[in-house]
Amino acid sequence: MPPEAVKSLMNRFVEFINTADEDLGREVISPDAVFHAPSHAEPLRGPEGYMEVIGMMRSGFPDVQWSLEEMIGEGDTVAARFTMRGTHDGEFFGIPASGNKVSVQAMNFYYLADGRIVGERGQPDLLGVMQQIGAVPAP
Repeated sequence: MPPEAVKSLMNRFVEFINTADEDLGREVISPDAVFHAPSHAEPLRGPEGYMEVIGMMRSGFPDVQWSLEEMIGEGDTVAARFTMRGTHDGEFFGIPASGNKVSVQAMNFYYLADGRIVGERGQPDLLGVMQQIGAVPAP
């Protein structure tokens, strides 16, 4: 994909994860996409699989928003650094709502084909999240 098309796709993807718009999800994510998330033992598939991750995040952080801070691409692979911000107003991994605001980084790799995302390997800073919501002592 040309660099401008990649940038446009990634911007639309950020819009999708920030709005949980299922139609937009089907536009930017291939039905056969495979997502490897540290929160799930097995890969998730397609836009519906990604909606599962978004639902999990929104249940703990209803106001969650991601910002794409930087990305770099090579061929059909994109490395992206995000900042996730939100308020811990719901249960998250069994931890009751603390009301704490969080801001953490994530590094993800995206694999693209035919103008859509066909795969992702994500590494969010879950330790940082757990420290910020008071589930794990901060250093």
